[in-house]
Amino acid sequence: MKYYVIAGEASGDLHGSNLIKELRKIDAQAMIRCWGGDKMQAAGATLVKHYRELAFMGFTEVLKNLPTILHNMKFCKEDILQYQPDAIILIDYPGFNVRIAKWAKQQGIKVIYYISPKVWAWKESRVPVMKQCIDKMLVILPFEKDYYKKKWNWDVEYVGHPLMDAVEDFQDKVRSLQLSDKPIVALLPGSRKHEILKKLPTMLTVSNSFTDHQFIVAKAPGIEEDFYDNLLKNYSNVSYVSGQTYNLLQQSKAAIVTSGTATLETALFNVPEVVCYKLSPISYRIGKWLVKIKYISLVNLILDKLVVKEFIQHEMSVANLKNELNELLFNEQYIAAMKNDYAELRELLNKEGNASAIAANSILNFLISSKV
Repeated sequence: MKYYVIAGEASGDLHGSNLIKELRKIDAQAMIRCWGGDKMQAAGATLVKHYRELAFMGFTEVLKNLPTILHNMKFCKEDILQYQPDAIILIDYPGFNVRIAKWAKQQGIKVIYYISPKVWAWKESRVPVMKQCIDKMLVILPFEKDYYKKKWNWDVEYVGHPLMDAVEDFQDKVRSLQLSDKPIVALLPGSRKHEILKKLPTMLTVSNSFTDHQFIVAKAPGIEEDFYDNLLKNYSNVSYVSGQTYNLLQQSKAAIVTSGTATLETALFNVPEVVCYKLSPISYRIGKWLVKIKYISLVNLILDKLVVKEFIQHEMSVANLKNELNELLFNEQYIAAMKNDYAELRELLNKEGNASAIAANSILNFLISSKV
């Protein structure tokens, strides 16, 4: 089979790479072309565009980069038509991928969506279009299957969460290299320069109050070292690592994490965390009006309760982060309660087995049956 996979973020690159590995195991003739990153390329796909050329977050950022986005869309369609895949596999990244799905359906190309857009949080208006143009939807959050069935009468397939596989695989096979003699606090400020600049300076200031700890930043792939060197140069107990996020989490006592996949990864490594999020003032005001969810972190959303503290926009202050980090490092009762909730989270996400393998088998079986 010929597959065309599109991911637009670091998390999509991770999940896409694991899916590609599993597809290549069961489909010896698999030819895979992708938009993604280094991990998808290393898994055996031909990389067309790197996600660092695609990742724009927030309303003002999207508007500012609209000509680039439209150019990428045009180029993507032309590349798909030239490649003539048996199926397009879309991984999250809805602003781009839902439009590609609609167009691909018109071209008679099979459309598979792996990792649903978070339409339950905002832009539910996308669902009717998605239902019409997506041939198979695979979801990774346990509540999404019921959401689509009960609210939209759409049967989607829950395959389990691929992060469970990635974390367990690392813990089983990788021997960690020691990063510091001091207790470590992990800083995960995001994967894009503009979001890092919004959050990392506040995180760094917090480090001044915990001089007995080593703060280590997880460097985003594709961002030059000089960018981090300039931000960290005045902080004696802060360093960064590149390509070692899981190694970092494995050794950390606590973490300050931006929202997104990283919040879930941190929990799966059993690291007490605080979540923070900050946008430009205009993007935040628009988002607050449109987004309809109780929580921003995946940990809290999946468990449907406040497990990890969330500091959003003006609440993301040095004082708030300092106070919460103190609890995460030294309050044993608080730490134990959070880790009990983490155990419940792992149980919820691990019911299906290897998510990437299940997804790959489902995709291949669907395409084979479609050709009969």
